Amino acid sequence: MSMDSIVTPKKSSTDAGTMKSISLLALLLVSAVALAEEAPVCDPEACELPNCRCSSVNIPGGLNPRDTPQFVTVTFDDGVNVNNIVTYRDILYNRFNTNGCPAGATFYVSHEYTNYVLVNELYNRGFEIALHSISHQTPQTYWRDATYDDLKKEIADQKVQMAHFANIPADSIKGVRLPFLQLAGDNSFQVMADHGLEYDCSWPTTAHTNPGLWPYTLDYQSSQDCVVLPCPTSSIPGIWVKPMVAWSDLQGIPCSMVDACFFIPDRENEQEWFEFILTNFERHYFGNRAPFGFFVHEAFISAYPAVRRAFVRFMDIINNLEDVFMVNSHEVIDWVKNPVPVDQYKKQPCRRFTPTNCPAASCSATSAHNGMTYWMQLCNVCPRVYPWLGNPLGQ
Repeated sequence: MSMDSIVTPKKSSTDAGTMKSISLLALLLVSAVALAEEAPVCDPEACELPNCRCSSVNIPGGLNPRDTPQFVTVTFDDGVNVNNIVTYRDILYNRFNTNGCPAGATFYVSHEYTNYVLVNELYNRGFEIALHSISHQTPQTYWRDATYDDLKKEIADQKVQMAHFANIPADSIKGVRLPFLQLAGDNSFQVMADHGLEYDCSWPTTAHTNPGLWPYTLDYQSSQDCVVLPCPTSSIPGIWVKPMVAWSDLQGIPCSMVDACFFIPDRENEQEWFEFILTNFERHYFGNRAPFGFFVHEAFISAYPAVRRAFVRFMDIINNLEDVFMVNSHEVIDWVKNPVPVDQYKKQPCRRFTPTNCPAASCSATSAHNGMTYWMQLCNVCPRVYPWLGNPLGQ
C-alpha cells in the first residue's frame, strides 16, 4: 500500500482544541514534576550527620583545623594488570600510618583487560576496589549523554561483575569514578542510589580549593562549581560526593589529576617534583584540612622514575606525621559521617575486611561486541563469552 492510499480522518475544530488542551496540560504536568525534582537550597538544620551534609568548606563537626585528621587519598584509575601491579606492590604494600593502621589506596577499576586475580590480591591487602565502568569507551560525549539505563549497564552491572570475577563482597564496593571525569547530570548518581553504591569521586572543583571542599551529600542543592557539564541538579538523598579538589600547577592553573597538570616541574627532577607535591599538600594541611587527593594513572608514575621517587618520599613523610592518615576513599566518608578529633581518631580500630580466596582460572573468551578474543584471569568459573555491556557475567 502506498503512502498516498492511507487516508487520515479529519479532526473537528473541537477535537483539535481538546487535543491542544490535553497537550498543554501534559506539558504543565511534566514541568511541575521537573520543578519538584530540583534540589532545594540546603538547610543545615534539616541536613544533619550522619546521613546528610550540606556542600561546604566547613570542617565536619565544627572541629578546629589543628584537631582535624588530615586525610590523604591516593587513587589509581583503569585496569589492573601484570605490569602495574609491580608498581603497586613496590610503593604501597607494607606501608603504615602513625596510628599503626595500614596505609590505604583506592583503585577505580575498569573491566577491559583487567586481571581479576590481581584485583583480589589488592582487596586482600586491604585496599579499596571501586568502579570505573565496564567499557570505558570513547568518545567522551558517550558519557556526557549517557542515559540512566546506559549507566546502569556500565556501573551497577560492573558492581555485580567485580564481585563475581574478583570474588570480593559486593557490599565492599562503595565508590565510583566516571571515565574522563565526565558527569551525566543526575543519571549516574541515581544509579548509585538505586544499586547500593555510596559515593562518587568524579566531580572536580576548581573554585573551592583554598579552603577545600569537604565531602557532602546530594540531598540538597550543591554549591560546587560545575567544571565538566552536566552536573546533578536533583535531590538524591544519601549519595555522597567526594570532591576532586584541584591542584595548582606551577602557573596556578588548576588540574584534577596529577598527570593532567600542564605547567609542571621537569619530569627528571625528583626534588622539584617532591616540592611540587608538598606545596599542594600544604594548602590543605595548613588550611581547613579538606582531604588531599593524589589522583593519578600508574603509567605516569612508572614512566618517570624521578616522579615516582618524589611520590614515595612524600608518602614516607606523611606516614610519619601524627595527624596525617593515608586512607581508602570510603574511610573519609565514614569519618565525615561521625567526625572525631585526631587524638580520638588515632585510638579507633583499624579498618576491617574479610579476606577471600581466589580459585584462579585462566580463560579465553570471545566478545560479541567486537569479535575479539580476550584472555582472562579470574577467581571464578570461566564465562561462556567475554563479559560486556548487557551481559556482565558473560553467560
